[in-house]
Amino acid sequence: MTTRTVFFVSDGTGITAETFGNSILKQFAIQPRHVRMPFIDSVEKAEQAVDKINRTAEAEGRKPVVFTTLVDEEVLAIVKSGCKGLVLDMFMTFVEPLEAEFGMKSNHRVGRFSDIAKSQEYHNRIEAINFSLAHDDGQSAKNLEEADVILVGVSRSGKTPTSLYLAMQHGVKAANYPLIPEDFERDCMPSSLVPHKGKCFGLTIAPDRLAEIRNERRPGSKYASLENCRYEVSAAESLMRREGISWLSSTHKSIEEIATTILRDIRPDRLIY
Repeated sequence: MTTRTVFFVSDGTGITAETFGNSILKQFAIQPRHVRMPFIDSVEKAEQAVDKINRTAEAEGRKPVVFTTLVDEEVLAIVKSGCKGLVLDMFMTFVEPLEAEFGMKSNHRVGRFSDIAKSQEYHNRIEAINFSLAHDDGQSAKNLEEADVILVGVSRSGKTPTSLYLAMQHGVKAANYPLIPEDFERDCMPSSLVPHKGKCFGLTIAPDRLAEIRNERRPGSKYASLENCRYEVSAAESLMRREGISWLSSTHKSIEEIATTILRDIRPDRLIY
């Protein structure tokens, strides 16, 4: 049940405000309605945003929460003075103390993402996304020497979303390769992975959860049966253990937790910027 509407107001995409705001909101037992308001970069847009927030306050009979990362002082002033909500200025909370500590004024620049799009880091991230898409689910074994990490595990254990998250958030070239019954029958790693075993990281999953996921895709099939899922998970874990491949269960972990564990174990340098 929705307990409060939360607005994320930004002069850019609003991703920073929403990501940080969500981290704070998760400390409370509420289920807020999220409204992201990006590109509020003029007085006119600020007034429209305030009007929407105030109409929500009147309709719901309670203050909305407003997380903002607005930089333009005039735009920010309109939101702060006209808004009938709890306004949390996320930049000023940290920028002003840092200005005092560093002994300098911040840039106060609007449109920071346009600069990011021109950076080498951004292009590396795009290249990593393309690499991960090309090497999804064992589609290609070409250029695996370029991979930063190769995720292995049974089908539907979370390899694809983790690969894409690593690419999009960290610029990591992540391939993923499914372990299939033929690998278990041969009782060895796929030959294309053997030269790159040091880059491999395994994902496993509880058989009952795997059966649920597979039944959504292929209901009633042998592929999705609990018995088969138990067999594949057990065989995959035995194979990874024997080959000395680090692995973890994705059953109760978020993509963020899985990715951070992989970076810590395989590419700790990516945790340092």
